[in-house]
Amino acid sequence: MKAMVRRAVWRDGASRPDDLAEEIPVAFEYNGISHAVMLATPADLEDFAVGFSLSEGIVARRQDIFDIGVSASAAGITLQIEIAGDAFARLKAHRRSLTGRTGCGLCGVESLDQVQRELSPLAPVAAFPLAALYAGMRSLPLQQFLQQATGATHAACCVERDGSIDCVREDVGRHNALDKTLGALVRKGGVAGERALVITSRASFEMVQKAAAMGAGTLAAVSAPTAAAVRLAEKLNLTLIGFLRQEACVIYTGNMTEAIA
Repeated sequence: MKAMVRRAVWRDGASRPDDLAEEIPVAFEYNGISHAVMLATPADLEDFAVGFSLSEGIVARRQDIFDIGVSASAAGITLQIEIAGDAFARLKAHRRSLTGRTGCGLCGVESLDQVQRELSPLAPVAAFPLAALYAGMRSLPLQQFLQQATGATHAACCVERDGSIDCVREDVGRHNALDKTLGALVRKGGVAGERALVITSRASFEMVQKAAAMGAGTLAAVSAPTAAAVRLAEKLNLTLIGFLRQEACVIYTGNMTEAIA
């Protein structure tokens, strides 16, 4: 399936072609058992499978994912993910139904105890240079091809300490875009700790939890964080930055003095 479709719309007094971001159900099956259904853009699905599986704690490491199949039907797409036996046993023991709306982070959680996972605080890392974040933010829009065409997608990417960006992924759902970027990074053999993650959305509790679960030391959002996100970032020793622009930002948690210097 294509990530966008073209159809005729009425604009400026005439019929004109317009590109629309596609949004379809994507089902996650682990060892043949249905686990989650998310509305998503049908692109970079292998990255999505890896990133979601790791950031949600379904598997602990990339090596626990043996195979990923992609099956399309009239109803949507099924990701058939084969995982290690011990990971599958844990999944069955804590199985939940998670039917997600677009960009939803916690739909289907069955109890309050499931909202926050037990994550260890991140090991201290050198503060990420703001100049690199600003450079990455200037570069990101040029690689948001779906957003340029449709105006309907979020993006996430990794920013290196020299300001270059990598693993740019887009989706109609902000959580999905982050999972795709995390999956792409892992599939390339990279780690998030020395890099920063940038998202073109607000920084919610779930976004901070996903970033920390993958070992990312810095998460920077174009929009604001929530209070819950700030509290969690502080607890997990993650640097959280909001209102990231080309030459400005707000630092909510982390080593502010070192980062500004």
